[in-house]
Amino acid sequence: MLEIKKQTLSETFSVYFDKRMLRILLLGAISGFPWVLIGSSLSLWLKEDGLSRSTIGWAGLIFAVYAFNYMWAPLIDRLQIPYLTKKIGHRRGWIVLMQLSILICLAIWSVINPTENLALVISIGLIIAISSATQDITVDALRIEQIGENESQSMAAGAAMAVVGWWSGYKLGGVIALFTAEYLENIGLTDYWQMTFLILGVVVILMNIGLMFVHEPLSLDRSQKQNETDELIQNKLGSQNALTKIIAWISGTLGGPVVSFFKKNGFSIALGILGFVFLFKIGEAFLGRMSVIFYKEIGFSKSDIAIYSKTLGWITTVVFTLLGGLFVIRSGVIKAMFLAGILMAATNLLFTALAWTGKSELLFAFAVIFDDIAAAFATVAFVAFISLLVDRTYTATQYALLASIGTAGRTTLASSSGALVDWLNGDWGIFFILTAIMVIPSLICLWMIKNKLKLSEK
Repeated sequence: MLEIKKQTLSETFSVYFDKRMLRILLLGAISGFPWVLIGSSLSLWLKEDGLSRSTIGWAGLIFAVYAFNYMWAPLIDRLQIPYLTKKIGHRRGWIVLMQLSILICLAIWSVINPTENLALVISIGLIIAISSATQDITVDALRIEQIGENESQSMAAGAAMAVVGWWSGYKLGGVIALFTAEYLENIGLTDYWQMTFLILGVVVILMNIGLMFVHEPLSLDRSQKQNETDELIQNKLGSQNALTKIIAWISGTLGGPVVSFFKKNGFSIALGILGFVFLFKIGEAFLGRMSVIFYKEIGFSKSDIAIYSKTLGWITTVVFTLLGGLFVIRSGVIKAMFLAGILMAATNLLFTALAWTGKSELLFAFAVIFDDIAAAFATVAFVAFISLLVDRTYTATQYALLASIGTAGRTTLASSSGALVDWLNGDWGIFFILTAIMVIPSLICLWMIKNKLKLSEK
């Protein structure tokens, strides 16, 4: 079990200078970048091609695959990629394969028109989402495996660096996408988004080059334990044949992590944990799904959005993620989760003020900065919370399971965000008030189980 110990400020920040943190930073960026493609870039592409808010909102259902990647996480843990696994390692082999898939999808997007081929555009977006969700399984596992099981201080710092990396990939990728699209539009290119996707493909290639500098520890212990579990199940079945081997393999890979989670926490507490994880970031997801559309509708240009929401937001995110990691280490993850929830609700109300006062660059910058502060704080606390809950024997699968459940709340429910704005007749102010209220159910769940959680924090 992981432990988070209180430290002095100098001790905490010294952990961030460990060279392994740079590797974790890159892994986070690799994980965050695809969200630029199927998030803000796809949304603006569809918006500028004349599609409705509801259509754009429902297109976001492709994010739902992130909610189910735990279903194939055990397969990713066990199956090897021919040639790639031997050449660059099991984890990196899977990441490179998924990055190649994303590259092919970007190439296809670059030659189609969304108005004429909406189904194809969304289908390609779905493939990108599946590839991204699959690589996240391996990225998270490789990130955790960079740090020893008993290095609690480095694990806490690694959670913060993973969040910084994710937001760096997402925010800086968004800057590249928005500035490139606007530049190509201004010089008269009709298919400027299609050309932008090709340029974003170059970023994917550069990330793969950087991946080759990420060390992948050899782990024979994981495979040995998996095989031991298979043999134990097969012995209980009472016979040795091909069918029982298949049953034992499936039972061991899928059932073991789930049984371990419920056994460790108890049934009722485990359900409370899952409820909290599912509900925690719904309000943030509703806001995030429609934020770019809101910015455009009240008069901000793509370059305005790039500067305030992406560049300025990235700087804010990096700083406050590191500070959030410090707060988690010194004050404990439970307090951090409550504070993060309150901050998310409060900052969402700033967008209500922006909606009701009209276009204001000062208020826009103010709202974006504080929203990014809250999001950074919430994300690092959430990552640390999940990291404390998982059993190291089933790290990859349990982490994927909890992260997927959190994503399920954000993607499935938030897909109705555009329809909600339309139902409110475009009243963005009321919409943002509702997103603030959405955090309350998750905090109630956490309050009910907070004294019974089996976390080891010192």
